[in-house]
Amino acid sequence: MFVSWILLSVALEIVLPGEVVEGNVLPNNSESNSKSSIRLKYKMSGHLQFWISLLIMFHSLPKISIIGGDTIYSQVISFKGFHPIYPIERLYDQYLPLITASVIFSFLLSTYLYISSFALDLNGQKRLLAKGGNTGNAVYDFFIGRELNPRILWGSFDLKEFCELKPGLIGWFMLNIGMAAKQYSKRGGSISLSMVSVVLLQGIYVWDALYNEKAILTTMDITTDGFGFMLCFGDLAWVPFIYSLQARYLVDHDPELSVVAIVAILAVQCLGYYIFRSANSQKDAFRRDPSSSEVAHLTYLQTSRGTRLLTSGWWGMARKINYTGDWLITLSWCLLCGFHSPIPYFQAIYFLVLLIHRAIRDDGMCHEKYGDDWLEYKRRVPYLFIPYVI
Repeated sequence: MFVSWILLSVALEIVLPGEVVEGNVLPNNSESNSKSSIRLKYKMSGHLQFWISLLIMFHSLPKISIIGGDTIYSQVISFKGFHPIYPIERLYDQYLPLITASVIFSFLLSTYLYISSFALDLNGQKRLLAKGGNTGNAVYDFFIGRELNPRILWGSFDLKEFCELKPGLIGWFMLNIGMAAKQYSKRGGSISLSMVSVVLLQGIYVWDALYNEKAILTTMDITTDGFGFMLCFGDLAWVPFIYSLQARYLVDHDPELSVVAIVAILAVQCLGYYIFRSANSQKDAFRRDPSSSEVAHLTYLQTSRGTRLLTSGWWGMARKINYTGDWLITLSWCLLCGFHSPIPYFQAIYFLVLLIHRAIRDDGMCHEKYGDDWLEYKRRVPYLFIPYVI
């Protein structure tokens, strides 16, 4: 089943149309100096793939009705005519086999990537290697990834960008729908408000990532990190199955939250989303055209490398303000599961540790990259996550 999903995602990636855009200028690499100044091209078909995947999984839209309970708080939303092509509630029953298959597939793909990184590309040239994945330590390089942007099909299919967004993220949303269908079946034809909220909010998050697919091209994952087991496992196994943990928990342990509680949690989600999307959009707009009207008023630090570091707007408040918004989004999903178990909060705890680690790693890399300019930037923008707090 997992391999079938991967093959479907690959087929859609190949056949669906999309805008072709250029990524960032690739960094220098001692083994591939001839490639140091190229900019790879990417086809942006993720948004269309999201909707096509849904159409393939379902042949009709569900009919929605409200059925009452003893109080307004116990009212639930009922789907009438929920008829998937595939009995998608089976995803709940096949959860562990799917996880196992995803881990095995990630290992096999990582093995291929490690071995192929030593071969010449189709042009007979050495491959562009990631700076941190070419240490000579086979275990470490296998984990981190030697090649920066491995491609197949004569260079038209970028494996890292594909895995970052397509099968894992869309698969996460499919798993959530499967959990909702299972709850619908077990509750005799109803879905709780918490489940509906989790599926919708996380679905919007997935949709947003794919709609703004171009934004990923400037992230560290694409521009700096090699593609090895760390990203393979994270994209194809960790994200879909850990991030769907809330929906799976709600199948059997719904907290029956009140409408007031749901609204309060939605407010946390909206705040996080506003910070996350506004900050990222501002940064992307500045990188595209610093003179455009939407960002021309922002102040910046001109570095000796010729690049500019924003010192006002969202990025003047905190150096990783987008991380703060992203974590608030994740926290809101966990809150929808109530407080009866710590299990749904694993994602928020893990994600907090991940973001702190990435911020520390990014700080070290930027200090190495910008030197004294980075110290001056930190003096002008002293806060990391929350203005006037930390």
